[in-house]
Amino acid sequence: MRHSGRRAYLAILAGSLSILAAACGSSSSSGGPSSGSSGGQASTSTSTAPGSGSASAAGTTPAAGGSQPTSPHAAGPAPCATTDMQVKLGASSGAAGSVYQTIDFTNNSTTTCTLYGYPGVSLTGGSPPGQIGAAAVRNPSPGPRQISLAPGAVANAVVQVTFAGNYPAATCGLTPADALLVYPPNQKASVSLPYHTSGCSSTKITILHVSVVQSGAG
Repeated sequence: MRHSGRRAYLAILAGSLSILAAACGSSSSSGGPSSGSSGGQASTSTSTAPGSGSASAAGTTPAAGGSQPTSPHAAGPAPCATTDMQVKLGASSGAAGSVYQTIDFTNNSTTTCTLYGYPGVSLTGGSPPGQIGAAAVRNPSPGPRQISLAPGAVANAVVQVTFAGNYPAATCGLTPADALLVYPPNQKASVSLPYHTSGCSSTKITILHVSVVQSGAG
């Protein structure tokens, strides 16, 4: 009886240990994958987000920059420098209350260059010379486009000069002018062209309007 009871006790003890071991194994198994899965997701999120951002920056920004260049001279010949051009007055014609004066730009260099946009134009007079009134306002139509000037080629812009005498003397401040000061497009160096007329000293009155630079002599 003693041996039989002892064997029964040992059998029960072994069964209990087996159940406990199985329970521990199950708990360890269920905890392991859960922890590994959570760690994997965090790692993927951390590594993917920068990659996604880099792809966006690398793919979108250059494409936008390529389709919308910040400068019309981003590629191809350089802009025409003032020192490489002959700037002179071309043909002129009169209309009711205005004169339309052409300004010609000739490429005197040995390489092709470009012009884009509008020249800066103002009247000057006095001694020492100073600007008279407001600078020329840009005519919006036609819009600017890049002009390629081979050596010896010419482009032009037209300045409309309204008669200052059309305005009341008290409002205008009639002032003699003896030159047009011209800045070629996108240049900081100017050229003074003799031009005798009258301007308004008041900057509230605009008597000059300038067109965009176009191909050919005026």
